Amino acid sequence: MPHNPKRLCAYFLAVSGLWSAVAHANAVAHANAVAHAKAVAHPKVVVHPKEKPASAPGCDDESAQQCVTAALEAMGGREALLQVASIRLQTIGHTELMEQSYRQSPFITSYERGSVTMDLANQRMLTEAKLTWPESDPHQSDSDTTMVVGPDGGVYHTKFGDSPCSLSDLEAAREALALGPARILLTAAGAPDLHYEAPESLRSTLHAVVAFSWRSTPVRVLLNPFNHLPDAVETTQVFHDFWYFWGDVRQRIYFDNWKLVEGITFPTNWVEERNDVLWRSTQALNVEFNVQLDEKIFEMNPGAVKQSAASPGWNRPFSIKHTTDLAPGIDLHEGSWNSTIVKEPDGIVILEAPISGLYTQGVLKEARRHYPGIPITAILSTSDSWPHTGGVRQAVALGLPVYILDLNQPLLDRMLSAPHTIEPDELQKSKTLKLPHWKIVAKKQEIGGGANRMELYPLRGASTERQYMAYFPGRHLLYASDTLALNDDGTLYDPELMYEVAQAVKRENLIVDTVFAMHQGPMPWEKVMDLIEKSRHSEADQPTSAEGGAVD
Repeated sequence: MPHNPKRLCAYFLAVSGLWSAVAHANAVAHANAVAHAKAVAHPKVVVHPKEKPASAPGCDDESAQQCVTAALEAMGGREALLQVASIRLQTIGHTELMEQSYRQSPFITSYERGSVTMDLANQRMLTEAKLTWPESDPHQSDSDTTMVVGPDGGVYHTKFGDSPCSLSDLEAAREALALGPARILLTAAGAPDLHYEAPESLRSTLHAVVAFSWRSTPVRVLLNPFNHLPDAVETTQVFHDFWYFWGDVRQRIYFDNWKLVEGITFPTNWVEERNDVLWRSTQALNVEFNVQLDEKIFEMNPGAVKQSAASPGWNRPFSIKHTTDLAPGIDLHEGSWNSTIVKEPDGIVILEAPISGLYTQGVLKEARRHYPGIPITAILSTSDSWPHTGGVRQAVALGLPVYILDLNQPLLDRMLSAPHTIEPDELQKSKTLKLPHWKIVAKKQEIGGGANRMELYPLRGASTERQYMAYFPGRHLLYASDTLALNDDGTLYDPELMYEVAQAVKRENLIVDTVFAMHQGPMPWEKVMDLIEKSRHSEADQPTSAEGGAVD
């Protein structure tokens, strides 16, 4: 697997999704649906467990606690579930790649297959999985990973040793252990704030809704009025996977394909929605309870465990790791996601605002430090991959003009409207309504002047139609958005992307000497053209494997 941060991050998130689809903690949402969900799915109807609910289908004249007890009995009984100390699942599933599909809906899909072992007694989980990735080079579509999580943190096992697991995977595992099908009702029964909320219709049937808080996260369980089984679990929370950029996300996990396993009625299919959009489906092909556990499978490097627990997730600060002066007044700051500071005659232009508002604040601070007294006049956001737009809300909060592709405006409008009340960012905290100052790139558009003048061009390729490139004619320098990345052996990752850039360069009659991109530092244009040509060779000449590591 190549060192492409975009793919690597999605890879680990998809692998964790084998069970986080059950755990609902884990990648396009409509903000109006989010706001509606927040108002409708969580009305201010609170009934004390001992009080008679206004309506609880299937649990008439019963308290919320009694309704949960009936659900426990439907699954096999409280004692039977308490005696389940461990679970092993063989799973298969797929995930809609909403955060980075080249052409948006309908989305391309990744596929996962693997094994999950849960030690419920000691709060540990082992995931061994194979991911089939659609945006892959020949012979590199399948990747294996092993993840171990315990109470203090988690790691990925690699041939190079243990590396810290992501914050999203850590949270997903913790929720799986407390809110998965084997524990959701027990967790609800033990919640001091267990109560009814307004009933909700699911599959044309009105369900009783019991609700409680788990680690400050509101949880709602929809109980079938006929068989009392939990048909769905809902939360509203901030995820630290690719959905982090949508703020308060409403999640619903549907439980289905119930099987009688060792005396317990257990759901083997979990379909996950986020913000009312179907996102992921996981099927357990085999379920085993109280499996014998080998302590060795849960061994982890203590240093990597500690690092995982301290991870900030996406809300990471900007740091100057590697700065390249591409030309006078054009400073590339390289990292997992690159940003470039461009000095124009009338001010500073920031090329890309990725990752988070905090990260973008750091880029802006560095621009002001490097060019004191010069105003920042614009932000360029060249693509629609969610991590690449992570700082756009910050730019809008500051009232900065943002240059975006015409095709990406609907997505970015929804992203700006998405509520961020749980972890408020600067836009959410603004006391006045901040409307975006979009600069729409639908055709060639010029920005700045002098030697660093830029020309913006939509790419419009089959795989690049949601991106635009920035060309510096006075420097013969091209920024190719999210199209250029190298594999470990120096070959192009997904050569189609740069092939479409080359077509656009030819179409616009540009003269390019040097090219750089979101995940790639400067390279000679001629070398990239040679790599495109080499990619035309037979698949027999392509590498058969590659391996990468976690994004830092």
